[in-house]
Amino acid sequence: MLEPLRQGLPPLDPAAVSNAASCALPARYEAVREARQFTGRTLDGWDLGDRFDDVCLVVSELVTNALRHALPANTPRVPEQSPPVRLHLMRWTERLVCAVRDPSADSPIAREADDFSAESGRGLFLVDSFSDSWGWHPLAGTLGGKVVWALFRLPQPQSGE
Repeated sequence: MLEPLRQGLPPLDPAAVSNAASCALPARYEAVREARQFTGRTLDGWDLGDRFDDVCLVVSELVTNALRHALPANTPRVPEQSPPVRLHLMRWTERLVCAVRDPSADSPIAREADDFSAESGRGLFLVDSFSDSWGWHPLAGTLGGKVVWALFRLPQPQSGE
């Protein structure tokens, strides 16, 4: 159901981005709340508050996965160091993309649909269920790590009314 996991973003014209916002998230679980608050403020500013529930659930799962699985447990937290997780929200006319960058190159692992009773691992199943598509790709160059993204289709603006 969740294959293929490793895929790039669908073709999106970067010049057509109408809005973009991002925030750095600290390596602590309170960052999930901060990500939800940031997402809510951003969606309200883009007049997309009606998409808050689905988008916020997906953002929460992506950030939680990054904090739980992508950060080494004994990573020293140096205040001057850039935060290891970053949330990006990008809006096109008909699409919204939520992307979470983390320092791990490991692929996301999804539980099988019939293993939904497991205590953890349901996050990507929820991402798959609430977004229109999702995927991940490794980062190249000095950044390293990966980006896990979810795409939401937006209704087309009505014209001529």
